[in-house]
Amino acid sequence: MKTIFKQITTLSFLSIILISCETSYVDIPADDEVLDGTIDGLSNEELARFLKGDVAFTEVFTRQTGLGSTFVATSCISCHAGDGKGHPFTTLIRFGQADEFGNTFLHLGGPQLQNRALPGYTPEQIPFGATFSKFTPPANTGLGFLQYLTDADILAMADPNDSDGDGISGVPNWITIPSYINPENAVNQNGKYIGRFGKKAAAFNLLHQTVNAYNQDMGITSTFNPIDVYTNEEIDPEVANVTVNDLVFYLKTLKAPIQRNQNDTEVIQGRNLFEQINCTGCHKSNLTTGYSPITGLSFKSFSPYTDMLLHDMGSGLDDGYTEGNAKTYEWRTPPLWGLGLSANSQGGQYFLMHDGRARSIEQAISMHGGEATGSRTAFNSLSQADKNAVLKFLKSL
Repeated sequence: MKTIFKQITTLSFLSIILISCETSYVDIPADDEVLDGTIDGLSNEELARFLKGDVAFTEVFTRQTGLGSTFVATSCISCHAGDGKGHPFTTLIRFGQADEFGNTFLHLGGPQLQNRALPGYTPEQIPFGATFSKFTPPANTGLGFLQYLTDADILAMADPNDSDGDGISGVPNWITIPSYINPENAVNQNGKYIGRFGKKAAAFNLLHQTVNAYNQDMGITSTFNPIDVYTNEEIDPEVANVTVNDLVFYLKTLKAPIQRNQNDTEVIQGRNLFEQINCTGCHKSNLTTGYSPITGLSFKSFSPYTDMLLHDMGSGLDDGYTEGNAKTYEWRTPPLWGLGLSANSQGGQYFLMHDGRARSIEQAISMHGGEATGSRTAFNSLSQADKNAVLKFLKSL
């Protein structure tokens, strides 16, 4: 597709400037080949706010604008190129919590290691005796649909006692939320709420996730979290509330990844096999949002291939670290949508699983243990042609 305007972009195809004095031709990728872009149905006002959030997403912080003194990254986009998955170079390290009873290393920099520092400061090191895990930054697209999935629907997918006998017993991560979060219409269990975002589902919503990212990733304080990660003291906000909220809106309204080659015979065969070997026991294909004040997210069907629940993934994926109420061997089912485009933001290679240890989709499947053992065994028993069909289907997502 050709167009007669020049597109200026920092990996967001909606940041467009029309050049009045000159024109040039640019190839624009099809919507199903990129992860960024807006959900359908945004008003002009909402589109303007999306663009403001896009600017916040690409802002590079410096010493003068509040970066550090210790930090992991200088911008959101440095960990989520094109709104896609991160690379091992941008992988985060969380440490200090070995069970569901809390992090005992918060006074020593936990829960996240700030492995970089401004000149004159010393990067953090993992304290002696602290268990830790590496977290590769996830893709950002479709997050608004996941936020507006109702608690009731998440709980309906849970099966803590494996009542249906399929070997899968997903559970929510019940977390303590910060005071700035308004848990309107959320289910409360003994003062805790269902987490949705993060490798362990330890963030309640996208505001929670965004405030944590500003503070823990970039050392940027806000009124939501005014504690400086270096001094552990309260300081003046370094990012305005309106900017934080614009960024949250941006994340909510990024479109869901679009499946490619949906009518391909082998892709259809792979999808059917994916269901037959019960990968959909955790990676649910069809969900529906509840009410959202954003019309484009309200009561919408979507296909994320997740149940938002924690699952026992076996000893091979037990890092001895956890968050919230999760066990060390429990991980939230990651959405599979966008999987086929992951390599685009990962330097042309796959770095999958929570820490990027899997270098291919097939290798990632082989690492599934615990509740996923049955599906892994069933996949391994398929003929090579059937395996190829499943992999082609997954790459189409």
